[in-house]
Amino acid sequence: MIKRVNRSKIKAKKHKSIRNKINGTAERPRLSVYRSLKNIFVQIIDDNSGKTLVSASTIEKGAKLENGSNVDAAKKIGELIAKKALEKGIDTVVFDRGGYICTGRIKALADAAREAGLKF
Repeated sequence: MIKRVNRSKIKAKKHKSIRNKINGTAERPRLSVYRSLKNIFVQIIDDNSGKTLVSASTIEKGAKLENGSNVDAAKKIGELIAKKALEKGIDTVVFDRGGYICTGRIKALADAAREAGLKF
């Protein structure tokens, strides 16, 4: 009998493991990434108060992207989230990759945010 692998359960287990290790505070909030097939969503969250401080995604009006599911879109969202965070006075964050492997769109977003001024 062949054992089938459920990728969503594996990703959920990875994300739970990551969340047990990292926590966003007021001084150093958590930068959380969610990647869907068509879009990418990013939030900067203070876990102590349970509030989202800054958010950006490929579907918001300010992004102006033709395709939200490629590396170029991830780079633009990384720059956008860094710009919004710096305007709010946030310069250091904890990166929560959300159980995703840090390649492709996730890596492009992280690199663009670092280049735009965020530290993590």
